[in-house]
Amino acid sequence: MTRKDRTEGIYSRREVLDESERRQYYQIQIKDLLSYAYRYSEDVKKRFDRAQFQASKFRTLSDLKHIPILKKKELIFLQSMGPRLGGLLTKDMGELRRIFLSPGPIFDPEDREEDYWGWTEGFYAGGFRAGDLVQVTFNYHLTPAGLMFEEPLKNLGCAVMPAGPGNSATQLEIMQKLRTTGYVGTPSYLMHLAQKGEEMGLNLRKDLYMEVAFVTGEKFSEKLRSSLEKKFDIIMRQGYGTADVGCIGYECFHKTGLHIANRAYVEICHPDTGIPLKDGEVGEVVVTAFNKTYPLIRLATGDLSYIERAPCPCGRTSPRLGAIVGRVDTTARIKGLFVYPHQVEQVITRFEEIKRWQIEVTNPGGIDEMNLVIEASNFKREEDLLHKFREKIKLRPNLTVVAPGTLPPQIRPIEDKRKWD
Repeated sequence: MTRKDRTEGIYSRREVLDESERRQYYQIQIKDLLSYAYRYSEDVKKRFDRAQFQASKFRTLSDLKHIPILKKKELIFLQSMGPRLGGLLTKDMGELRRIFLSPGPIFDPEDREEDYWGWTEGFYAGGFRAGDLVQVTFNYHLTPAGLMFEEPLKNLGCAVMPAGPGNSATQLEIMQKLRTTGYVGTPSYLMHLAQKGEEMGLNLRKDLYMEVAFVTGEKFSEKLRSSLEKKFDIIMRQGYGTADVGCIGYECFHKTGLHIANRAYVEICHPDTGIPLKDGEVGEVVVTAFNKTYPLIRLATGDLSYIERAPCPCGRTSPRLGAIVGRVDTTARIKGLFVYPHQVEQVITRFEEIKRWQIEVTNPGGIDEMNLVIEASNFKREEDLLHKFREKIKLRPNLTVVAPGTLPPQIRPIEDKRKWD
């Protein structure tokens, strides 16, 4: 398959709607969603009633600002409030296809409809085509990412190797023996595989057959992209989404930002007031996915970005997110997983010897590293702590034990020291 085959074409007509068609499409989708959600979701009904918002009076996109923002962190509490995930769902649990569990803990329901998570057009824009054999290195256990990305590849006519994370030597052996043409995973794990392969004496361009890669779950620097594209001789594009709502945006071949998926309406809002901001202004990404089963209307993701509307050479007319430039709160996304301070605290409180703690996140060589620093005297339960940490948070940190009083008086629970140059 030639590079031209992978870089041209549009998957869906919705990607090229003109401005008036797109506005009408958004309004029809949102009006239908609001009416349905108010009728069948107990949580949505309570939210609308408290705000004195009437779905029947929705007329224009600007009317959305009258609906209160729903913070991602609130889902942890709301889901515990009763049946149907606290009334967030519009149907019974047994009517779903799957239910996943993400760090938080937050349950992520999946309905039975085709392309539920909405990634198919993103994979097509990124260069995946029928006949590709794709190695998916996201987790297939509890969290949704593995299956979330496998289903759209099936829609495009690709075959999938459900490799999951870890076992680097085996991953490389699979790539070599099966002539894998596509990679799906985090960029840092692909860099890890590149380094491991070079240590094993592999020529990544000649001994492997990779042509295209789709990465997500981490901030992705142009320096890291350039390095990996040269090492493997591949097209490498990124997507943006969450386990709650699925696909939010994706890159095309021209790398002009993240085209907002046609399955959602995205606002950029002031993090404190929730007021929508103008194009180009940096604020919190607030998503309303057109999902009647799990209607998370105006979900604030905690990510900071801005809207770009200049024409894209690819021909897609959807607005774009310029970049994910940071986080609103103290959570951090590490190796594709959210790490919440309250979760870390739940682990630490089991060890009375620990006086204070802090997590430091770095990315030497483009690979995320998490270091847990604890203040303790004569701490003897390192392995027990690391086991419980991984059990709760799904990641194993490096551990540094320091004497009480070593950490500064005022510290952030998670100190993100990653550099993206």
